Amino acid sequence: MSSFQAVFFDFDGVLADSEPIHFECWIEALKPLGIQSDWETYSKYCIGIPDRDAVEYLCRVNPTPVDPGDAWARYSHKRELFAARMLEAPPFSEELVAFLKSLDDYRLAVVTASARSEIEPLLERGGIRPLFDAVVCRDDVERYKPAPDAYLLASRLLGTKAALVVEDSDAGVASGLAAGLEVLRVPGPEAVPRMVRERLEGAPGRSVGRRE
Repeated sequence: MSSFQAVFFDFDGVLADSEPIHFECWIEALKPLGIQSDWETYSKYCIGIPDRDAVEYLCRVNPTPVDPGDAWARYSHKRELFAARMLEAPPFSEELVAFLKSLDDYRLAVVTASARSEIEPLLERGGIRPLFDAVVCRDDVERYKPAPDAYLLASRLLGTKAALVVEDSDAGVASGLAAGLEVLRVPGPEAVPRMVRERLEGAPGRSVGRRE
């Protein structure tokens, strides 16, 4: 019998393999400003943090200095690009959807640093929005990951501290631990069904721990 009452899923890199799409859209949106980057740099420094922080980082390390305000003004265009590409087809695998549906003994939440306007349409398009009791986005908290605010809010909304956090990034792991929750780090969406199932069934050595 699992000791968990709920499972909190990050979105990008956990439920959907969307990080490469975010990267492509940012590069396209920021191209008129001369901002350049590569996937290795982006994946190392810009995943798991709010979009504005990622943009400021790209401006800061660009060979030619760029005003972060000018770059952030391109955000709406990036968001439009991302929505169009992700909505072309459901971004969730059949195996993942079936697994989420099997978790009817647990309360589920999505906890993401992305904007609600980006996440909610994808959950609806994929047919899995009704499976989640709460969706906590960057719009809902003052401090983003790695601060604990988002996971603390999810705990309050679902009325439990006995939740397993599923994350893929350093910032996300730190956020879950800072909220006093147990965190399972996964390498990507394809591993989520197996690794989460094993952890819920009590398999040892899978989680990164809990910070009290």
